[in-house]
Amino acid sequence: MDENPPAASARALAWVMAAVALVLTLLGVLVQIGLPAEWQPHPPLTPDFGVALTFPLTGAFLVSQRPRLSLAWLICVGGLLGSVNVAFTALSFFWASQGAMGAANAARVTALVCWAVAGLMLAILLPLCSPDGRLPSRRWLWVVVLGVVATAAEIALGLLRPDPDPAAYAWPEVIHNPLEVRALVPYQSAAWTILGYTVQTCVVAALVSLVLRLRRADPVTRRQIAWPLTAFAGYVVLYLIGPSVWAPATLWTALIPFSILFAALRYRLYGIDTVISRTVVAAGLLSVISAVYFVAGAVSSLVVSDYHQVAGLVAALSAGGFFQPLRRLLQRAVDRAMYGRVGDPALLAERLTQEVRRADPADALASVVTVVREGLAVDGVAVEVADGRPRYVESGQVGPTPREVPLVWHGEPVGRLLVGRPGAKRFAAAHDERVLATLLPYVADVAHAVRMAADLQRSRERILAAREEERRRLRRDLHDGLGQTLGAMAMTINMARISLAKSPAAADSLLRDLRVGMDAVAGDIRELVYGLRPPALDDLGLAGAVRELAEETLPAGTDGVAEVSVRVDGDLTGLPAAVEVAVYRIVQEALNNVRRHARATRVDVAVARTGGGGELRVTVADDGVGLPARLRTGVGMSSMRERAAELGGSCVVTAPENGGTVVEARFPLTV
Repeated sequence: MDENPPAASARALAWVMAAVALVLTLLGVLVQIGLPAEWQPHPPLTPDFGVALTFPLTGAFLVSQRPRLSLAWLICVGGLLGSVNVAFTALSFFWASQGAMGAANAARVTALVCWAVAGLMLAILLPLCSPDGRLPSRRWLWVVVLGVVATAAEIALGLLRPDPDPAAYAWPEVIHNPLEVRALVPYQSAAWTILGYTVQTCVVAALVSLVLRLRRADPVTRRQIAWPLTAFAGYVVLYLIGPSVWAPATLWTALIPFSILFAALRYRLYGIDTVISRTVVAAGLLSVISAVYFVAGAVSSLVVSDYHQVAGLVAALSAGGFFQPLRRLLQRAVDRAMYGRVGDPALLAERLTQEVRRADPADALASVVTVVREGLAVDGVAVEVADGRPRYVESGQVGPTPREVPLVWHGEPVGRLLVGRPGAKRFAAAHDERVLATLLPYVADVAHAVRMAADLQRSRERILAAREEERRRLRRDLHDGLGQTLGAMAMTINMARISLAKSPAAADSLLRDLRVGMDAVAGDIRELVYGLRPPALDDLGLAGAVRELAEETLPAGTDGVAEVSVRVDGDLTGLPAAVEVAVYRIVQEALNNVRRHARATRVDVAVARTGGGGELRVTVADDGVGLPARLRTGVGMSSMRERAAELGGSCVVTAPENGGTVVEARFPLTV
């Protein structure tokens, strides 16, 4: 689609104005550099140079982005007038030094008009209309009217006053400061003074309008206003101090349009409080460290005056020793000043610690979410715990598009923190990263505790369910299987007794059937016993049972497995029966997984009693394909972890960098 012609014309006009302003500024600088020494202005820089250097280009860029924004045109036109002021001020110096007084006075008048109008547009109208291009309300119209009247009066007095005579007056001083006319026209001094104070009042009132807008705005608009407010506040302070600080005022003035640009385009608005915070911290560090360095250097030089190297070393070490504690102190003070007690990360961490100590994990998680929400001053904060009970805890409303922060506990993801939009109490804290960095470990610890509590509860439920299922199975097997078989055997015995006298052959046949039935009963009993505890543990001990299990599960040549080694370290006698069964079942499940999924050529099984006999460690490692990219915990892996957890131990399945899979289980042994 073709671009709108009026918008295209506006953009072209803005860039033409910027180009003209750039040429005029360059002309003014070159002319001023070429002036004789006695005609050089003092100081050589004024805030007008800052206006001429950055306002026109920034205004043209803003016009190209938003052609209908009045702020953009104020910046563009005001910057152009500032460039005209710079160029014609330098030309008035040049023509006056050459004796061309007519041209010099005409240039002086042109510079005066442009200077006054640019001041009205950029120092009064621009902050009044920031950041949306409109006045805060009709009540602020008096500032505009008063500024226009004062500017017109300044121009009128400047035009009505007699042209200065270079033979009688200090021409460079008059040209450089159009308001300084007491020596020229004494009877107009009072009027100039009143006009000067009037303009200052309008400038301060425009700054106050920004402050009031900041207090009443929503969080996003607050961030939008904070940029120009900070820039204009610094300019007003330097403006009220006067010409003695014109050099830093020039640099500061050059930065003002960029703050307007950020605010108007809403570009990186979230960093304004970071800028303020870091500026204050850096200034405080620079001041205190410099003072410590010079004081330490001076004292040490007096004490050891013959060793100036020692004095420098003492000063540097003293300054370095103050740096980190001072930085923390200043950062905490700035956070407290900007965000109050609720925004101090150290206080929030202390409060979190107290909340965690008072309640169980589930209740502590709700308290933690509330503390984090208050610390970040957002509409809502939620914590989502993977496999937790509760799984989701929310304070406030996080909204449809919250910020997601992963919760990691010792390298293991345990959930995520969801942060909602900035709240209405203040603009969003740029110390969010500091707050999150401080509080995330606490939140992750609580989320992990919630997850472990849920795992423990689920494990208890599974143990209870498994116990009841096992009782049901035993009852069914004993009643329906073994009980029926024993009943049939009793009937067979009775029939054999009856047939014994009359028909010994029939009795013998019945007794043979009875013998077969007894063998079946013995087999059923062995199966029941094996389900309760593997007989190999009693027959061969844990070490022998593990070796036999490895040979039976992975005989040589099974599915490509060329070698299976079993290593036993330490004394495995006297272990608790529950530990022996858990170790046997974990090794059994791990070897079955190797046979089914690993495609390994070598398997190493190690059982070791370590830690002075206080811990039993079991490791099953293979050189197979390793774990899949998206591992889904199945029944087998869950059962291994639960068997270890039931006895206070742990079971971890990992994939080493060199390939394969390692199953490692640890069991604490009570002495």
